[in-house]
Amino acid sequence: MIARRKLQTRLINTLLSPRVFATRRWIAERRRRLLGRPHLVSVFLELDDPYSYLLSQFLPDLCACYEIELQLHLTQALGDEFRPHAAMLAIYAERDCERLARELGVPFLDKGRAPPVEHRRTLIDVLADSEGKANFSDELLEAIGLYWRGDSEGVARRVSGANLTGRGEVILEKSQVLLARLGHYNSATIHYAGEWYWGVDRLHYLIKRLDMLGARREDSANTRLASIRQAMQVALPVTPPSSAKELPPLEYFYSFRSPYSYLSLGRVYDIADAFGLELKIRPVLPMVMRSMQVPKSKLIYIATDTTREARRLDIPFGKFADPIGRGIERCMAAFRYALGEKRERDFLIHAGEAIWARGIDVATDKGMRKVTARTGLFWPDVKMAMQDEAWREIAEENREAMMASGCWGVPTMRLGDAVFWGQDRDWLLVRHIEELCDSGDGILV
Repeated sequence: MIARRKLQTRLINTLLSPRVFATRRWIAERRRRLLGRPHLVSVFLELDDPYSYLLSQFLPDLCACYEIELQLHLTQALGDEFRPHAAMLAIYAERDCERLARELGVPFLDKGRAPPVEHRRTLIDVLADSEGKANFSDELLEAIGLYWRGDSEGVARRVSGANLTGRGEVILEKSQVLLARLGHYNSATIHYAGEWYWGVDRLHYLIKRLDMLGARREDSANTRLASIRQAMQVALPVTPPSSAKELPPLEYFYSFRSPYSYLSLGRVYDIADAFGLELKIRPVLPMVMRSMQVPKSKLIYIATDTTREARRLDIPFGKFADPIGRGIERCMAAFRYALGEKRERDFLIHAGEAIWARGIDVATDKGMRKVTARTGLFWPDVKMAMQDEAWREIAEENREAMMASGCWGVPTMRLGDAVFWGQDRDWLLVRHIEELCDSGDGILV
């Protein structure tokens, strides 16, 4: 198993290299031109998914700004193995999208407090009857808009006189087959020339790619598309606002096997420093060590997504050594020791770089010693500390606290009752802190 895992890691490192990445893009574009095909953008939207709704709000702008052929598919995400704790996800997603919608200027549940789920099956059947027709895209965008604005009357009019036919289930299954064949598992996703983009958060990557290919329409300037990235830009205070002293500690649930945790670690420390917050790092075991499987297609998407995110953030990344199992256990024990020595920050940074950027195997003494040497920890003491199993009880306490907050995965940031899941939610955390500190104190740049 160890040899197989190392081989898989080496293969992924190769596939994600900048040279291979650029070559795959070149081949895709070369093939498109030779065959005379348009820029085909396929979007998979789910009626029950609020992230699909947010993404759908910007698709007309994308068509207006770029010479693309847009194909919309009404779908559902794949099975429970792709969406662990689906009930928790549904609750969190609605709360998360409500915050996102407010920042992006998109109406959300403004006509009702909840989507009209009583009409769900009929609405899907009605949409299925339009599938394949010229107006299907317009029908789908209108329907998902009515649904997630909570417009019960509008949806009722839309399905008036319609009967359940079961055709909707057939369409959903067909689109799921296509989704899986193209290599993904989730809704609110965009597929273009072999690459995937999830949600409105990743739309800017597609826009940049289309710009590089010269697909922008002449004299087109869509301020609404540009507003997405603008909304996500935040400025940290030069000096901590005095009102921030009253805020609770910022908790950060972290996994040594999560590349997203590694990518957001420095930013979370920057936020805590800027606002003068106490930061509590709460490590948890990775999903696969908590009896939760991560399917291959999900792993591949995470690997490709974190690679481009690392490039955008200018964070060392791309040569990793999977720490699963013994490597994780040693990191958890060493972190507990580093915490006692007040060197936990340095340890997390250097352990992350070792795992995700330097390809160092922390499951070995040779590898871990390289990490602790950079951290400034005394190796004999670290080696002894790694024999202590006390971290297991702490990890379980952290897991229970994370689950109680309504999240099951990392990175999760919690400030009092406010919870933010994901490496790309740090800006929403900053917005929340600014609202709590809205006293006019502090200097923002």
